[in-house]
Amino acid sequence: MPAPSGEPAAAPASAVAPTLAELMDYVRGAARDEALIASLPLDPEERTWIRLDGPGGSEAWLIGWPPGTGTGWHDHADSFGAFTTAAGTLTEHSLAVRLPTDGWRTLELKDGVDRTRELATGQGRAFGQNHVHEVLNDSGTVHAVSVHAYYPPLPRIRRFSRTGPVLRLEQTERPEDWQ
Repeated sequence: MPAPSGEPAAAPASAVAPTLAELMDYVRGAARDEALIASLPLDPEERTWIRLDGPGGSEAWLIGWPPGTGTGWHDHADSFGAFTTAAGTLTEHSLAVRLPTDGWRTLELKDGVDRTRELATGQGRAFGQNHVHEVLNDSGTVHAVSVHAYYPPLPRIRRFSRTGPVLRLEQTERPEDWQ
């Protein structure tokens, strides 16, 4: 099963990109690895994470979610990925719309683009490039843990704020901001 690592793994030149199905298989398998899940230190107030070696040069993370925490609205730029809840329940709010990649600050969203999923232990999902979502642990008392994998390794994350139908680009983060 995946081993934690401190540095991003560079994909070998001959590596074949993993498919969405392979990323999903990976996060499901890692989520069932009790020793791996137990290795994650849990903080009562802040999310915690461990970088993992994903398949085919992908970027993977084991993430701990204290009660009431979340990511805020964001995307993963040109990366596609998958995640699975290993413990607890996570809620994902997502947008069924493809955003422009660059050159905008504010968009008004149309009706009917909002989607909500509850992902209990063992449940997960895969997603394509430029997938906009927020992930939350809505529990008031129970930690959640999840496993995520992205390919190619995240080149950037765009963070958004949302007020009603208005989505505003607030910031762009690069790997050096979270590793």
